Parts: sequence; structure tokens; C-alpha cells
Amino acid sequence: MRLTAMLWLIGVCAVCASTRSDQTGPVDLTRAATVATSTAPLDPSKDPVFVCPMDPDVRSHNPGTCRRCGMTLVAGIPDPVEFHLDLAVMPRPPKPQEPAALQFLIHDPWKDRPVVNYNVVHEKLFHAFVVSEDLQFFRHAHPTFVADGVFQLPITFPMAGMFRVLGDFYPEGATPQLATQTIFVPGTAPAPVQLTRDYAPKSSENARVSMVSIPDQAVAGMRTQLRFTLDPVDGLEKYLGAWAHMLAASNDLIDMIHQHPYRVDEHQMIEFEMVFPRPQVYRLWVQFQRKGVVNTVHFDVPVTELP
Repeated sequence: MRLTAMLWLIGVCAVCASTRSDQTGPVDLTRAATVATSTAPLDPSKDPVFVCPMDPDVRSHNPGTCRRCGMTLVAGIPDPVEFHLDLAVMPRPPKPQEPAALQFLIHDPWKDRPVVNYNVVHEKLFHAFVVSEDLQFFRHAHPTFVADGVFQLPITFPMAGMFRVLGDFYPEGATPQLATQTIFVPGTAPAPVQLTRDYAPKSSENARVSMVSIPDQAVAGMRTQLRFTLDPVDGLEKYLGAWAHMLAASNDLIDMIHQHPYRVDEHQMIEFEMVFPRPQVYRLWVQFQRKGVVNTVHFDVPVTELP
């Protein structure tokens, strides 16, 4: 399960947006010819490449921030290594509609030591997403660092059944991590949901959101553009350091993908690029902030197998 959530670290899920030029002016043909005919190898000490640790396909020859997620570009990102995430719940077992707490315990992959130093990602040390097996419960929250390698999140499970939990964190000296775990709440669980295509506009706290996909039929393993249009168009603000956040979950909850938009046009249209890994139906939760209010909407996207 954790391997699926880590796909974006190798360029498939965080997912799969191609690097695009922001240049809109005329091209310097003299300079272009010089670059094209130059055979001198790049010297990494003199010509470092700056890379986004969260979106490794975003690169630059100059320091700055990632145009997609806003993180600071760094030179010399370590090779991706998966850290260990153990998840406990208190009390044991948890009960529906009663207060509980999730405890995330993080250890390094070399000596299994608790990790104590983290980088801030989108204004927080840890992002957690909790989704119920019927896909009716969704929560994006931020556990508190309480001890060596331990984060804690208060939660009340609304029902019995299986809940999938995605942890998003960035250990110092490593690469950003995505790891999934599963919690079972005893009792009679709701029936698994059967998702169908749902592109209908959605009304949220203080905005209405429409979505289209390009192509209209998403195909597993191929790029799909997801365009969200906001109405009214004014008041869009960054939420946790990005113009929007999206969690995509397959209807069997095997795939959980956290992503950020690569383009925002005139604060009205927010666009993501996604490579869906499997032919399933995916529920997309999109969160954005307008005039100080966080809006959350969801759409269901069927994904077919590549012919």
C-alpha cells in the first residue's frame, strides 16, 4: 500500500505533470543557436540544477520556488528512500462517534530510529488525510508533534468500518514522504460504495465549482488534465501555501494521491495534471480558500484501461 502512495516520488504520482516553460516573449535565436551548438559539459559545481523536492520534474538553473506547489527549490536532492510509518489509535479499539486519537510513529529506514527533525511542507510539519471505505467521510488535518517521532491527531470516527489514512511529511535530509495505513473501527460497516461518473457542478461554503477533464474519458497511465472553474471569480487565496489541494482516492482505496495545481488562470480556473495508475473510479476531493473560507468539493472520475 505504501508503495502506491510513494509513486509520485519517482515521477508517477505527485504526480506526472510535465515541466512547462513560462516564457511568453520572443525567443533569442542567437542564444538558442549558441546553446544548441555548444558541446561543453555542464559543471554541477558551477551550473547546479535546482529541483522541487515535492515535484521533482520541476527544475531550474536558478534558485527560487516551485511554480506548482510553492516549495523552495533545492540543489542536490537525496535519492528517494521510504521511511517507516506506524499508525496506532487510542483507545483500542476505537468506537464510532466517540473521541479517539491517531498516533503516527515515524522511523528512519537505516537504523529504525525515531525521526525528530522535519521540514515544513505547506505551512505544516505533517498532513494527514482520513477517508472512510464508503468514501462519505473525508478529513484533511494536521497532527501535532508530541514526542520523538510521534505525531498525534484527535479524531471522531462517524461510523464503524475501514478507514484509510494517508500521511504526508518531509524528514530533514530526505525527500517528502507519502505513506498509507489502515484503521478498523469495530461494528457494522456501511456497504462499499459503487461510484459512477460525477462531473456535476458542486456548491460549497462560499463558491460553486465546475470540472472538466481533458480528454473527456480518463485513461490509466495517460495524462489527464483536470480543470476546475470557480464562481464567483473573486477572492481566491492560497490555502496552506498552494492555490488548491487535491486528494484522489480509488474506489477500492488502494490508491491515494495528494497533489497541487500546476496552473491558475486569473484566479478563476485551477488546473491539475494527473496520471491515474489503474482503471478504477476515482473520487477527487478538491480544497481551496476563498475570502478566508476553505471550500471542499468532490467529483468522481471513471478511468478506463489503455486500449
